[in-house]
Amino acid sequence: MKKLLSLLLLTLAVSFGACAQAPSPGIPDGTAAPNFTLPDAQGKEISLSDLKGKWVVLDFWGSWCRWCIKGFPQMKENYAKLGDKVAFVGVACRDSKENWLKALDQYKLPWINLWANDDNLKKISADYSLRGFPTKLIIDPAGKVRNTTIGEDPAFYDTLNSLISGK
Repeated sequence: MKKLLSLLLLTLAVSFGACAQAPSPGIPDGTAAPNFTLPDAQGKEISLSDLKGKWVVLDFWGSWCRWCIKGFPQMKENYAKLGDKVAFVGVACRDSKENWLKALDQYKLPWINLWANDDNLKKISADYSLRGFPTKLIIDPAGKVRNTTIGEDPAFYDTLNSLISGK
């Protein structure tokens, strides 16, 4: 009985430890950002590679994600300050096209906004190792990932400012 109890406790401790670890941070910094092509609200196909040569903030979000929505005011503030130096790109995930378009109108998102249907999202999720929403990436002008932030973290914009200023 003691052996069984000890084994059970050991199993629980190992399981709890594995569950308590933070998720992996997505694709490693320095990796080339995988290209994709998605439609904007007007149906125009836009590729990530079209933005090469610029800093890019890539925001994977959903209209169903309250943390994504809570992050919009800070993203708008940074877009207003940095929009001439940085291309901001929102990619709607796990949304119907109708819900995505309603969210764009409701939240007045001024940056590039793209929609990933289920088929596109499968490949993008695998390419970017998406583990949760929102997930934001900073991509440098050479097309390399410089930062991946899972969840809404105000420090993301400190990192962005530091990277684009070269500090």
